Amino acid sequence: MNLINRLPCLVDSYFNAYAYFRGTLRQHLLGIVGGLIWCAGAIANFAAASSPKEVQVGPAVSYAIGQGATMVSALWGLLVWKEFAGATPRVRMLLAIMLILFVAGLALISIAPLYAK
Repeated sequence: MNLINRLPCLVDSYFNAYAYFRGTLRQHLLGIVGGLIWCAGAIANFAAASSPKEVQVGPAVSYAIGQGATMVSALWGLLVWKEFAGATPRVRMLLAIMLILFVAGLALISIAPLYAK
């Protein structure tokens, strides 16, 4: 455990696995709530996959909807937590390009069945 505990991180400090146990009850509950929300989404995805064929949207659209969660989390980090507040203009441009390409990719995946033979 000591080897894993002392692995250097990207921020010139060391990861301390024991810090997890110093978290407050509120922090742990927020983590559990986040896991429950993720679990509810996974169960909804499984239930949608087992719905009758007449009302299914297909795997491509289902995949695009599922991957939309990644976009929501990226936007949450950018807009709510302001993770790139001190970023240079070049980094901001790359973030904008990433968001645009991600949305474009999801859109192309979701309309792909319309052009299938």
